This record gives sequence, C-alpha cells and structure tokens, in this order.
Amino acid sequence: MAEEFVFGWHAVESVIKQEPLRLQEVLLQTGRRDKRVQSILTTLDELGVSWQEVHRRELDGRVGGVHQGIVARVSESREWSEADLLALVEGSAKPPLLLVLDGVTDPHNLGACLRTADATGVQAVIVPKDKSASLSPVARKVACGAAETVPLVRVTNLARCLRSLQDAGVWLVGAAGEAKATVYQADFTGPVALVMGAEGKGMRRLTREHCDQLIHIPMLGSVDSLNVSVATGVCLYEALRQRLA
Repeated sequence: MAEEFVFGWHAVESVIKQEPLRLQEVLLQTGRRDKRVQSILTTLDELGVSWQEVHRRELDGRVGGVHQGIVARVSESREWSEADLLALVEGSAKPPLLLVLDGVTDPHNLGACLRTADATGVQAVIVPKDKSASLSPVARKVACGAAETVPLVRVTNLARCLRSLQDAGVWLVGAAGEAKATVYQADFTGPVALVMGAEGKGMRRLTREHCDQLIHIPMLGSVDSLNVSVATGVCLYEALRQRLA
C-alpha cells in the first residue's frame, strides 16, 4: 500500500481522530514534553501506533514544509470517485452544498479552500485530475484537518461530472468577474455547487458554459480580483448565511 506523510499538529491530530487506521508511525521532535505531546502519546499508545522522538533535522528531511515538530507516516487515503459523489448527492438528507475548483494549482489555495469548505458545511470538493493541485502534505497542512473531513473528488472529465450533477438536480453557480448578478443575488438554499476558477485565469470556457448562473463579488477598491481561496470564502459564507436563515 502506498504511503504519504502528514505534518503539522492540526493535520496529524485530525488523522488520529478521523482516520486512525491509516496511521503507520508518528515522529516527534525530541525535547518537547508539554500537555499536548503527552496527550497525543497516550492516544497513540492506546491505538497501538508506534512513535519515536527524532532530531529536527530528520523531520526537515521528511517533509518540505513547516512541520511544527510532528510528522505522521500514513497509508494513502481512499480516493472518492464520481459514483461516490453522486451517491452522496442522492442520499443527502439536506440540500447538498458542493464546491468545484476548476484548475486551482496552488496547494496552499487548495488547502485553504478545504478548510473553508469544512467550516461552511460543504459535503465534497470536486477538482479535475489534470492541471489541479493534489492533496499533498502541504495542502493537508494548510487545511488544518479539513482534508480528513471533506471528501476530495478528482474527476477525469469535469464537464461530464457537472452534467451529471445537473441531472441529479444540482444548480451550478459559477464565479466570474464579468457576471451581471452579484453573489448576494444567487439562491444557495437548494442543492448547489459553487464553481470557482483557477488562479488568474478563472473558469475554463466549457466549465463556464455548464454553469446555470454566473455571479461576481462586488469590488469597490482599486484591485479587480481576490485570491481564489478568499473569493471562495466570501461565496461559501453567503451560502451559509442563506442556509442558516
């Protein structure tokens, strides 16, 4: 079975809580013995997961990011399929809320979008397999545990997936700077998938054509656009506001 590394306290603690069977080994930076460390060591012992203390240099060599003194070696997570996604939509007890990221390539942006998706009740994040950031250790670190709670669905043909969602009754709302309607004029109370484009380029033409509605975020200052993860947060929190109301 393929293995991968998860690092950072939030990300590792999320794996321990959500998917403990994936844990192979946990490496901790030597010299730290506070309550947080003691708590996690007690949990690992109860789970029967091996752990060891190592020098910071070894942790630095295992991962290419800020590990905060903890790295977990885990088995590769199960990848969701398009069939899993449609089953989730059809079996949802409430109107599903989905997020589609069309070509977001920065793992930091992917992680930030996953974190906001978790906070706002998104049931799945959908990305194309090609020209899209993968669920790398960096993306998991930025997601602060959301990568273990929000399914990431990687699809071969995004346009086909969007058509399948429409056939299942999901309304596709795409964010585009030239759209006439604002995010506050969209109806997010029903089954909805928010579609966001890539950094700088926005949605691809075919993706845009599949959207049922296009919206924009009002911009009153001198800048003409927001970072994709920030824009995603603005739109998802408007969706949450409507759903809570």
